[in-house]
Amino acid sequence: MVGIDHCYNIADLRRAAKRRLPKGIFEYIDRGSEDEVALAHNRAAFDRLKLKTRVLEDLRDLNTDVELLGDASAIPLAIAPTGIAGLCSYEGELALAKAAANAGVPFTLATGSITSMEKIAEQARGRLWFQLYMWQEEALSYQLVQRAKDAGFEALVVTVDAALGNNREYNQRNGFSIPFKVSARSIIDMLCHPRWMVSVLGRYLATSGMPRHENYPARYQHRIAFGSGQAKPVRQSGMTWADIGRLREFWPGKFIVKGILRPEDALLAIEHGADGIVVSNHGGRNLDSSVASIDALPDIVAAVAGRATVLFDSGIRRGSDIAKALALGADSVLVGRATLYGVAAGGQRGAEHALKILRSELRKTMAYLGCTDVSELTPDIFAKTAPVRRETIETLPSQE
Repeated sequence: MVGIDHCYNIADLRRAAKRRLPKGIFEYIDRGSEDEVALAHNRAAFDRLKLKTRVLEDLRDLNTDVELLGDASAIPLAIAPTGIAGLCSYEGELALAKAAANAGVPFTLATGSITSMEKIAEQARGRLWFQLYMWQEEALSYQLVQRAKDAGFEALVVTVDAALGNNREYNQRNGFSIPFKVSARSIIDMLCHPRWMVSVLGRYLATSGMPRHENYPARYQHRIAFGSGQAKPVRQSGMTWADIGRLREFWPGKFIVKGILRPEDALLAIEHGADGIVVSNHGGRNLDSSVASIDALPDIVAAVAGRATVLFDSGIRRGSDIAKALALGADSVLVGRATLYGVAAGGQRGAEHALKILRSELRKTMAYLGCTDVSELTPDIFAKTAPVRRETIETLPSQE
């Protein structure tokens, strides 16, 4: 069995996670929707972007620190909300939060997490953001936001691209759902992964019992197994920009809208009080015919024109991907799957290892590009076939 120290990149951590996790859980975090076109396109769009090296620059003071939403971040990166982290590793959300704090980057706790926000705030510390899916029972959503406010979370991240759900047929084939529907297939799947059974599920059963969604309202906090017939909160399908405006008025901290792919939506988010927007196609997990996030980024950056922080999400697997997103105008990136692979492979240490890999790769990429500060990552790092920020297009060589 390959240990964490022998995982040299995110792909290695992914393979380690695949070996350790039951198939249903691994495919839930790893795959996309429908035919997985958007998932593949996210990566293909990054691969098309080619970089030009710059040599003989003094690299002794290379710096990756940035100011992100008013505070320091050691890398232009935050951990994205991932609701299943607690099934990848025992108290996986807490492990991710501690890893983020140790790395000096923000951590985003998902609505559907199975570790309470109060426990995260008390034990992880660091920079904490909370992600919200708005429910039809609006009052319950505001109670959740109030809890995040009382716990000291600095930012609220409202995900707006959930629409009417998604088509992830592999979950049905794997017999995987939340709550678990216990079947012969799911039992065999878990029994084929005894390390996970003992170190994750067994540990929950020996301490707090079968895990549940600790941040749900009390009447919806069912155990994640044996509860398939029990009610759960329904996401709000009628949410509008007016709801965003009301949330902005209620929330005192930084306010981020996640799931933007159109410049006009970015402008509406700013108009309704967003301090930041996340350019994201949900990692290819929702609309399978979606544009790749990196292809949507330049036009959105041009429209925002510095009036809000622009974060990029979907497809980051290498430090060079971070450099490309920053050069196209993002102020920072969100990373979801990469750190999930790390926490699945080795808990907090695995997540820290994933962040260490990405930081090291970013530094090496910057060095090859002759950049000593992330602010120097601009469109001139690209070969002329790459997309560029619209506000700089007239200053670059012809792309014909």
